[in-house]
Amino acid sequence: MSEPVIIQGGMGAGVSNWVLARAVSRTGQLGVVSGTALDVIVARRLQNGDPEGHLRWAFTQFPAQDIVQRVLEKYFIPGGKDPEASFKPTPMPTVAASVAHEELMVVANFTEVFLAKEGHAGLVGINFLEKIQLPTLPSLYGAMLAGADYVLMGAGIPREIPWALDRLAQHQEVSLKLHVEGVASDDEFKIHFDPKRFITHALPGLKRPKFLAVIASSTLATALVKKATGRIDGFVIEGPTAGGHNAPPRGPMQLTEQGEPVYGPKDVVDVEVIKKLGLPFWLAGSYGAPHRLTEALQMGAAGVQVGTAFAFCKESGIDNEIKVKLLQQVRLGKGEIFTDPLASPAGFPFKVVKLEHSLSESDEYEARPRLCDLGFLRHVYLKPMAH
Repeated sequence: MSEPVIIQGGMGAGVSNWVLARAVSRTGQLGVVSGTALDVIVARRLQNGDPEGHLRWAFTQFPAQDIVQRVLEKYFIPGGKDPEASFKPTPMPTVAASVAHEELMVVANFTEVFLAKEGHAGLVGINFLEKIQLPTLPSLYGAMLAGADYVLMGAGIPREIPWALDRLAQHQEVSLKLHVEGVASDDEFKIHFDPKRFITHALPGLKRPKFLAVIASSTLATALVKKATGRIDGFVIEGPTAGGHNAPPRGPMQLTEQGEPVYGPKDVVDVEVIKKLGLPFWLAGSYGAPHRLTEALQMGAAGVQVGTAFAFCKESGIDNEIKVKLLQQVRLGKGEIFTDPLASPAGFPFKVVKLEHSLSESDEYEARPRLCDLGFLRHVYLKPMAH
């Protein structure tokens, strides 16, 4: 099957849901679900009663029904929870995840990819952030059990992911080097995942999905081709105007008078260097228009990745009221996007769109509590030894 010309960006959490990805895939392009926080998202959909039964249908196709039953018993509420009641919390990601949490992560990623692939022969991918390491391995395995065609990963240097895909395709135990704050350079910590803890009966080998690294420099692309632990199948090259997380500017961080990072010539990816690597690549960041696709193809790209335009489709997971307000602002010429160097705890600049009545200058925005109670972007650190 030929490479897709358009990749629908993987926007988390829950924006690039299975409904959007399936709609894109049915057109012959690459629909992508976001793998960010799928354990929480699926658990909450179950607590809302899974009113159309999509999750429970996908669960019937999972190859270990005992795991499915445990997930249902813990989170499913027939008819949905009381609207005023809080959601039952899911475990925060930890270095040594419980078996129950790993089961939820595997099932959730399986479900999202399965539903995105159902009813057509198109391609479906899943997107992860390298920065969010702790859920990565069980999430990859769940997506592969459902037949994911592509894995895309950015926000870091995903050097070990190709090898992990090779291992998981054979249901083999796999580990991933863990970034830990405050450790000596020669100390090494790893997270581990063993598929045989979950699928105890023999299964045939899985399809190894193609791996696309999301990058913002030709230097990183070259390094990945040389040093990755397995096969890199291509690149998505994101410029600084791309939505979501952006790579920081090269060199010392400098800000404009408005407080946005300053990007310069050093931040422009040398496409000629990428072409010499001999792998397909897609351009992203303000390429969501027909003439930009034509430009990308003329530059030698396989196509483009588009996020924002898909985020405002009726199929995306953004609240419809927010979509309507934003589109009204755009039509009136009032839409404003700000690249915030501090908004994301990932440490990467992050695109923020300003809605009327929730601008950063307003009392309402400033009064909003800053609460991170899901824990995905916590930093793992080494505690001092007790004496």
